[in-house]
Formats: sequence, structure tokens, C-alpha cells
Amino acid sequence: MDFVAIDFETANGKRDSACSLALTVVQNNQIVDELYSLIKPESDFFWRNIQIHGIKPEMVADSPKFNELWPHIQQFFGPDQIVVAHNARFDNSVLKKTLEHYQLPEPHYLSLDTLATSRAFYKGLPNYRLNTVCDALDINLEHHHNALDDCEACANILLEQINHFGTPALKPYVQSV
Repeated sequence: MDFVAIDFETANGKRDSACSLALTVVQNNQIVDELYSLIKPESDFFWRNIQIHGIKPEMVADSPKFNELWPHIQQFFGPDQIVVAHNARFDNSVLKKTLEHYQLPEPHYLSLDTLATSRAFYKGLPNYRLNTVCDALDINLEHHHNALDDCEACANILLEQINHFGTPALKPYVQSV
């Protein structure tokens, strides 16, 4: 299965405040490429978000704004492409709201949420947060809330599910966005 995993971190509670983005590209069930970028949001940072992910305003001061980054990544968001995230509702909404903020056209793509698949396939975990699922599956997650580490962990969760349950078991979880 080919897909791209995505993870955003935000500067505050607003969905259009992305301050970092990671993509992990999977082809033929192998991670073949990754992208990570800090993003300069056009809104203020909230102390609680900084506490969670460790990204501070001075760290993104010279980073691209999302509209400068979008031309480099929009190729991964097409009608037949699967975009995977752990809690995809959050990451899809960050993408949507950030594109709206910059008045960029919203792409249509396929989405798969490893939070939903993990809840279905691994009954009885204490919760289904990314770090808990990774611990249960013995997947390395070195820096939780680092977009690149989270994104790679998400890709590895889906690869584990493909290997254990098969692609047909995952098809019902693919939705159009």
C-alpha cells in the first residue's frame, strides 16, 4: 500500500496556526522519504502548546509560512492518494483551516486514521494515544509531539496493521476528504 503520513503541531488552539509539519512517504510498504519543516504561523504561540511540543516563536522566525511550503507538498494530496494520520480529524482540519487562511484551494484526497484502526484492532489498551499504541506494538517513538517522530510512528503503526491484518481489513477506514 502506498500512502503518506502527516503530522502537524500548532502554535495555539486555532487550527490555522501550524508551526511544524512532517510527511512520511510510504511506497510498496516501505518508508522511502520524509519531510520536516518548521512553519512560521501568522498567530501567537500559547504557552501550553510550547510546553507540549517545545517549539518557540524564535525557533520559527526564519521558517517559511505555510503558503511557501504548500507548493512543495501539495503533490501528496490528490483524489487517489491516501493521507494517514493518528487522529486524522485534527491534522485534516489543520490542513483545511491553514489552506483557507491563505486562500489556497482545498485538495480532495483519501484519509485513513490510525486512531480509528487502532481502536478497532487492539481492544483493551488503556487509551489509544499515539505513544500508547506505539508502546503496545513495540514501535519506537523517541520524541512524542515532534512532528517527524510522530509522523514516522503513525506510518509504522499502519505498516504493522497492513502486515498483521492485511490491506482489505483497512479499506473500510479509508474516507474521502
